[in-house]
Amino acid sequence: MMKVLAGGVHRLGLVLSRNFATDVGHVPVMARETVTFLKPQNGELFVDMTFGAGGHTKEILKAAPEAKIIALDRDPIAHRIATDLASCYPEQIIPVLGRFSELPAKLRELKIQQNSIDGFIFDFGCSSMQFDKGLRGFSISRNGPLDMRMDKDRCQDSPTAAEVLAKIDETDLSRILKIYGEEKHYRKIARAIIDARHSMRKIETTHQLADIVQSCFGTGIHRLDKLLRPSHPATKTFQALRIFVNNELNEINYGMLLAQRYLKLGGKLVAITFHSLEDTIVKRHVMGNVLNDMANRLPLRYSSHTVCHDRQAMDSLTKPCSGWQQLTKHVVLPGDEEVERNPRSRSAKLRAAVRVS
Repeated sequence: MMKVLAGGVHRLGLVLSRNFATDVGHVPVMARETVTFLKPQNGELFVDMTFGAGGHTKEILKAAPEAKIIALDRDPIAHRIATDLASCYPEQIIPVLGRFSELPAKLRELKIQQNSIDGFIFDFGCSSMQFDKGLRGFSISRNGPLDMRMDKDRCQDSPTAAEVLAKIDETDLSRILKIYGEEKHYRKIARAIIDARHSMRKIETTHQLADIVQSCFGTGIHRLDKLLRPSHPATKTFQALRIFVNNELNEINYGMLLAQRYLKLGGKLVAITFHSLEDTIVKRHVMGNVLNDMANRLPLRYSSHTVCHDRQAMDSLTKPCSGWQQLTKHVVLPGDEEVERNPRSRSAKLRAAVRVS
């Protein structure tokens, strides 16, 4: 047994020493807390639902070198990183490219049944890799095409943020900014975007959109976020469009349902969120207060729903299910040391729960 464990630690050392070009600067949020709540053991099966650069998966492997992890991500770049990691962990790391809503079909291909997984990990929102690449269109500070698709070109019929802004009417845009961005000035910003579209030019880059939103506030106006940090006036607009383009809230809601179905009794869930919309969905699930239309508050008129499930699959997900027992009385926040080391963790909230009968 010691020989097996030593082999696992050696392989992990090789992986951690590798210089992934897309992994530079990536720091997993609340990795220590994640492992503490999951308590991974050798031989257990986990699903990392948001693999990213693999930070949480690597921490699990440090704690349990012979654990098995399904590494899911909708981003092709993250999938390539997972594939590289899997080459060092054959039959332990299983890279899967897809959204949460595509997971049931992927698990059927892997012959993995419901009630059979030991742990699920969610780290919602964008990864550092996506924010740090201007070409992805997520960043306000780095100019690039207004894309914002987490799947990149994998789903050809999914519209980019630029395509949404080219077609959407003012009423729908206002609602998206208000609900998905929690933007108080949603009417003013929507009107400015529509005016710019009709009278000036197409809105095709991140800096173009940021400048239009900035013009609604004038010069010398500075916004603060909920943690009293300086925030660009367009931050909430970018958040709203990103959520809409990627159908994020419905995917999160569905992912939470999947975790409940596929976890075995005693299986653990760790979910890390970065804004109130994500946290509300997670909180309602683990507290058993789920509304059917909670995440679907807007008609996703410009979003392509390409995934269909048969009646049997849907019935298995929506029938009454055993509940959760929360592992923490209150939401867990990152410590001061982590915030200083990784400023992007400041808005993170962690909730953990165990599936019970």
